[in-house]
Amino acid sequence: MTFKRIFSRTGLICMLTATLITVATAQKPNSVTPRQERLLNGLKVLAWSDKTADQVTLKLRIHSGSAFDPKDREGVMQLVADSFFPNSAAREYFAEELGGSLEVVSNYDYIQINASSRGPAFLTMLETIASAISNSLLDKDTTTALKAALITRVKDLEKNPAYIADQAAAKRLFGDFPYGRPQMGSSESIQKIDFADLKFAKDRLFTADNATIAINGSVDNSLALRAVRRYFGSWLKADKKIPSTFKQPDAPESKPLIINTLSPDAPMQLRLAIRGVAKNDLEYPMFEVLARILEERIKRRLALPGEGDAFVRNEAHVLPGQVIVGGTNSKSGIKVIVSGSDGVDNSASFIAQLLSTDIGNDEFVSAKTRVIDEWSRRNAADAWLDFDTFKIDRAQGTLFGIEKIALADVQRGAGKIKNQPVATVWYFSQPST
Repeated sequence: MTFKRIFSRTGLICMLTATLITVATAQKPNSVTPRQERLLNGLKVLAWSDKTADQVTLKLRIHSGSAFDPKDREGVMQLVADSFFPNSAAREYFAEELGGSLEVVSNYDYIQINASSRGPAFLTMLETIASAISNSLLDKDTTTALKAALITRVKDLEKNPAYIADQAAAKRLFGDFPYGRPQMGSSESIQKIDFADLKFAKDRLFTADNATIAINGSVDNSLALRAVRRYFGSWLKADKKIPSTFKQPDAPESKPLIINTLSPDAPMQLRLAIRGVAKNDLEYPMFEVLARILEERIKRRLALPGEGDAFVRNEAHVLPGQVIVGGTNSKSGIKVIVSGSDGVDNSASFIAQLLSTDIGNDEFVSAKTRVIDEWSRRNAADAWLDFDTFKIDRAQGTLFGIEKIALADVQRGAGKIKNQPVATVWYFSQPST
């Protein structure tokens, strides 16, 4: 075989390989960088095209959430989120007429509209979302109805032992700092909200330059960008930016808070909360791994009495959040594990006890693998939206930082949180004296 023929075949193989890679990449739009554009009104647009997809997915995120609720009027941002589609008719329309779905997600950090449709109905979906943003029904009658519906939802939550314990721990740790207040509000705070509160919040925070829209699916990128310019181009931008800065909370009270429930059948709840980091902090990935290690350790200890469950959550936000260790048990397993055989409440030092043994390489690798697996399954659009909400450096932040974490980093983090002040909440039924 001549050199010319070998070169020709090699070139053909390389061309075919490049073509296959291109096709594979095109079939997985979430694995590539989206096309990006910023409109004149400041709205940022991300677009992925996937001709093989059955639907088009749209995610519109407002980068402000319940952290901006006025004190004693918690629930304002949740009500504004509810006002975009105040009844089930819109969801039915998306399902039956557009062949897709609709939901609105609200939390401390953002409000997000998730919608989908068949490819041919994409423009109708986009127009419907744009109309809801610019012409949402915010009047006194609508406000009254939304408040009544939210109060019903919150009252149901306020009967839930796990929710009661979570809120009490957050309040103990953060006080009046936004993350110490209920994200959806309380039945009392919602009553105080009026139409003017919702109108003020919407005008101040729901602006084009405080939002990002992500489009993914069976639509051409150029068409998607033209459509966004057409339907969202008139959305107003803010006169000035509203920074997410708040006075940092004081250290939590060290004495455990005991909530006595009158229901003898209510499961016992324990919450231990310490301060965490913000989501754009370089230590955030390390805290994710450390939370998994803590969870595995407490589960091994709690497994002895049986009939219990435990968790560890690393709840990071725009501002530093919390790491919360929680447990529930229908009997007294949590109490036995935390208090020990002498019955003395050692809950304040329980996290330090869990970390009294050095973290080994097997534990580290197992926890890191879990975190990588969870992150790899995340929706790419949500990940890109997080970059904007939390001001994450893509080269150093959440999605890439995990690969750089070493065992020494986690061991250093464990040493750091051992001596942190702990907010402790017990929720259980105890006999009256």
